[in-house]
Amino acid sequence: MNGVAAFDFDGTLVKGDSLIPFLRRLCGPTALALAGARSWRELAQLRKGGDARDVAKAAFLARLLPGVDAARATALAEDYAGTLQARLRPDMAAKLRWHQGEGHRVVIVSASPALYLEPLGRRLGLDAVLATGLVVGDDGRFTGQLLGANCRGQEKARRLRLYLGDDPVTLWAYGDSAGDDEMLAMADHRVLTKARRR
Repeated sequence: MNGVAAFDFDGTLVKGDSLIPFLRRLCGPTALALAGARSWRELAQLRKGGDARDVAKAAFLARLLPGVDAARATALAEDYAGTLQARLRPDMAAKLRWHQGEGHRVVIVSASPALYLEPLGRRLGLDAVLATGLVVGDDGRFTGQLLGANCRGQEKARRLRLYLGDDPVTLWAYGDSAGDDEMLAMADHRVLTKARRR
């Protein structure tokens, strides 16, 4: 039976958050702060968790990203992937390499943008990156909209099921938050990488 290892990213493969540091590089601290201020109603609901997190993220990006050049963002994302590679938690990087050594397929399943996780996946020799996409308009600039659903919770499980298909597999899943619950529930072997933050 084939083996697949699915890793959450923020808090699991790396400590802390990867999105805000990238957006600060891309848009600058002033634009980041203004988008946060204009999204205060949605951001105030973050403690509720669940769908409120998806709504807050979508609102924030809708105020920050419109008009940002996608080609420049892609070039910056390639460089940022190297920064993230250096930030990998040693224990989780060792787990990832163990799965690769065993011949398992290794995938990242994350709400963070595919924009920088895909180049990181190539650097790490991963089999797939299932992550949140960003819409690019005909003018080559971001519209501020997500491409499909934010990849957390049920969406993580849905994307992973599509990736796995109908072939029987032994699934390992690694996660650190409630947004990983549905993915962890699918796994034959589930690993919580740190204490839950509800």
